Amino acid sequence: MSLDGDVCVVTGACGFLGKTLIRMLLDQEKNLGEIRLLDIDVKQDLLQSLEECRGNVKLSALEGDIRDGDFVRKACRGATLIFHIASIIDVIEAVESSEIYSVNVKGTENLLEACVQENVASFIYTSTVEVMGPNLEGEPVVNGHEGMAYRSSLKTSYSKTKKEAEDRTLGYNGEPLPNGGRLATCALRPMYIYGEDCRFLLGHMADGVRNGDVLYRMSLREAKVNPVYVGNVAAAHLQAARCLRDPERQARVAGKFYFVSDDTPHISYSDFNYAVMSPLGFAIQDKMVVPLRLFYVVCFLLEAACLMLRPFWRVVPPVNRQLLTMLNTPFSFSYDKAKRELGYAPKYTWQEARSNTTHWLAQQLPKQREKIWSK
Repeated sequence: MSLDGDVCVVTGACGFLGKTLIRMLLDQEKNLGEIRLLDIDVKQDLLQSLEECRGNVKLSALEGDIRDGDFVRKACRGATLIFHIASIIDVIEAVESSEIYSVNVKGTENLLEACVQENVASFIYTSTVEVMGPNLEGEPVVNGHEGMAYRSSLKTSYSKTKKEAEDRTLGYNGEPLPNGGRLATCALRPMYIYGEDCRFLLGHMADGVRNGDVLYRMSLREAKVNPVYVGNVAAAHLQAARCLRDPERQARVAGKFYFVSDDTPHISYSDFNYAVMSPLGFAIQDKMVVPLRLFYVVCFLLEAACLMLRPFWRVVPPVNRQLLTMLNTPFSFSYDKAKRELGYAPKYTWQEARSNTTHWLAQQLPKQREKIWSK
């Protein structure tokens, strides 16, 4: 089913995934009524780049904060479909937990309430594989699925708030609307998302440049995960939207969550970095500089020291034990359920995804070198 005439709100529109989704909507849904780009700061260069491909679709820039209930309600007025992508992503606890909660949970609540108040029919929440784990014991998952039992023990504010926001999204499914309809919701749990504009890849590349074009090894080779290309995550969002707008398919998918991956090879985080950067001349460390067990001890001591300093000076260690566990736990999930129920299929092959990502990194490399060498 197409989205003809739909008015879509995309939160986090200027972010990594948001921009990709908007371009895909314009490419594949020529008869959309409107796309509203909701973000704190909507860049003019993004709007100009979208003008070339928007066709007859109206584009509206809405600048504001999802923590502002009045702003959110106005943004949702007259809309039919919400793609809620915006969130604070923080894997090292650099942001205060209260701020993460206010954006990731309260912001999501504001949007859901606005949907009910303004008769918005469909709501798609961008969750994350981190709502599943890995748990503190580092119990592995290989080709996991939505129905499996896993003893999660979420520790970071990011993973906790994403899980709470996901639960609230699914809890709103079926809420009655003033016009007599009911709100239909679903959540997508992508793996680690890579591709053009991925800030984490830029950070790893910059570290490699500082290290003489040798990438750091932070993951054991056997700690295999399955990253997913940003274009395929956007395709899953579009397919979920089509399902929620189709009365027959909506009954099957509404109120559920789905893991989203693709055919990117199962590989450790560090070896993935090497896979996309080796064509640019980067090597990678053969072994971790510090044995993993000792690394955990170092992280514990750093966390303890930072905790003691917290009343006087906020210091954030670059690595913590939870991040180290995530980087060194086999943790992969199948997209079979999304394929079966949503009709999702990766739009881009691994070869295309890798080529696109490496090409973008090649464009960024001179800027990174200049920035680092100029210091």
